[in-house]
Amino acid sequence: MKTAKQVDELIVQLKNSGIPLSDAAWQAALACVGWPYIFGDRGQLCTPAHRRAAYNSKGEDHPTIKTKCKNFEGTGNCSGCTFYPGGQTRANDCRGFTYWILLQIYGWKLMGAGATSQWNNADNWKAKGTIDTMPANTLCCLFVQKGKTMEHTGFGLNNETVECSNGVQHSKTRNKKWTHWAVPKCIDDDTIVTPTTPSDPDEGFPSTPTWRPTIRKGNKGNVVRECQRILDKLGYNLGICGVDGDYGTATDAAVRAFQREHGLIVDGVCGPMTWDALDKAVNQSGQKPAEKTYTVTITGLDKTQAEAIAGNYPGALIKED
Repeated sequence: MKTAKQVDELIVQLKNSGIPLSDAAWQAALACVGWPYIFGDRGQLCTPAHRRAAYNSKGEDHPTIKTKCKNFEGTGNCSGCTFYPGGQTRANDCRGFTYWILLQIYGWKLMGAGATSQWNNADNWKAKGTIDTMPANTLCCLFVQKGKTMEHTGFGLNNETVECSNGVQHSKTRNKKWTHWAVPKCIDDDTIVTPTTPSDPDEGFPSTPTWRPTIRKGNKGNVVRECQRILDKLGYNLGICGVDGDYGTATDAAVRAFQREHGLIVDGVCGPMTWDALDKAVNQSGQKPAEKTYTVTITGLDKTQAEAIAGNYPGALIKED
């Protein structure tokens, strides 16, 4: 478990690293695993004095504010407490946790006093839906619906979740309790919008950088193929499968090698900064997509006839057997 100071320092590093802010928010949420739950909190430091004040305002409806504190009646010596890994941590409830993370990373406030009011506030979201329609590779706020209310919220990314329920917890397998997802308005557009890509994979490389979504290991499609084609032209090894539109281990390794050689964050994720560097590198190299070549064999021709046919196809070669 990290202390509040350690997470605060990590957040500064993540925001300055150049990675997409949605990735930074997810990493920050993971760094808070183990932090305590206090109803009504949104990132306050967990101290005996704070717990006493919270208990006095919320009363016996939330007894764990008191029972989870090793030194509730004391003056602040938290040594030995589960929530004191050598320094103070921060306390949250479920909706306070998502609020605090997004505020730290984006400087943006997720409005609502509880999960239900957060969900119902249209100004909070750019897209939302039922859990079966949750978009891939997109940081979402997840919700648990019971009746007409949302009784719980947390973060979700693909099949993983981070939530503050009896403390901040991380799960690599999304629990079936989650019923809805919503993408906060502060999240970058490139994490959820399906891009328009060339229908012909051999159209060539753009002369100027164009917008593309962030892609990473596990993604497939034309955008992955475009990334692979640029890496291939720059001489990076894509493994036995080559340019196949599948962001696998070889492509991940090639992206990391490119990032390492161009002074980027080496994370294997092809985001805005990596795309920009790829565009600049391939355009500076003067590389163009390799022209396709075909071999045609026509038997029973003499040299004169072969030369006459080849003359209709500039660049054609004649091989005499």
